[in-house]
Amino acid sequence: MNDVLPYASPFFAPLRPWLDQLPATPDSVALRALAERFPIYGENGQRIRFVPPQADGLAYECRIWENGEVETRIDNWHDFFNALVWLTFTKTKIAVSASHVRAMTPSGEARGVTRDALTHFDECGIVVLSSQPELLAMLRAFEWKKLFVEHRADVQSAMRFIIFGHATYEQLLQPFRGLTAKAVLYEVSEDWLAMSQAEQIAAVDRRLAADFASGSYLRPRDFQPLPVLGIPGVTPENEDPAYYDDTYQFRPGRSAEKHPR
Repeated sequence: MNDVLPYASPFFAPLRPWLDQLPATPDSVALRALAERFPIYGENGQRIRFVPPQADGLAYECRIWENGEVETRIDNWHDFFNALVWLTFTKTKIAVSASHVRAMTPSGEARGVTRDALTHFDECGIVVLSSQPELLAMLRAFEWKKLFVEHRADVQSAMRFIIFGHATYEQLLQPFRGLTAKAVLYEVSEDWLAMSQAEQIAAVDRRLAADFASGSYLRPRDFQPLPVLGIPGVTPENEDPAYYDDTYQFRPGRSAEKHPR
């Protein structure tokens, strides 16, 4: 159904099984009907349902925890992709949502560093897999041209980029200069990279969920900034090595070291 724009980019591949069953616009009725066919349950045992915004004052994450209700604006791209990420990365979404609730004060209003980190990844997260740890080291070191130009063939053969954040999916409908995701980096075996798309998504979902449930990511700085338009295949402009000379997008690294995962 959706082999044309707006879902032509290969980076929509994790959502493709759902997108192919839906109209090419964010249709809330079709989305809810699809979700009814594939029930999922939250950590609190509540069945997850996608409902219109409510006016009772209950905090967004508390509503998910108590009622299984994910507030979803009518025919809205952002919330449409959020629902599809729930269907795709169910274990991770459950872990992130539950972690929000645990980090709240009794009033349900506190943000703080931990909830900021959870929100950053929920909105803009991406998972980078590689069987070559030196490629992940270049990414951590902000060595963009070395990674994406000098080692471009290695990136294409030995790295995978799996988008999690629903805001990033929305932004990929109309990519813009400076589009940045928050990355979790995993060194994996070549067997991981040889998995089918469905197997790889399921494996990533399990690993991410375990990390978030254990509190592995407590600060926004625990994620690696990744300029999305630098990834080979996202835009034809990055076929030109000079594209990576744009320091607005491809900025030098920060001094703090990232911990490898």
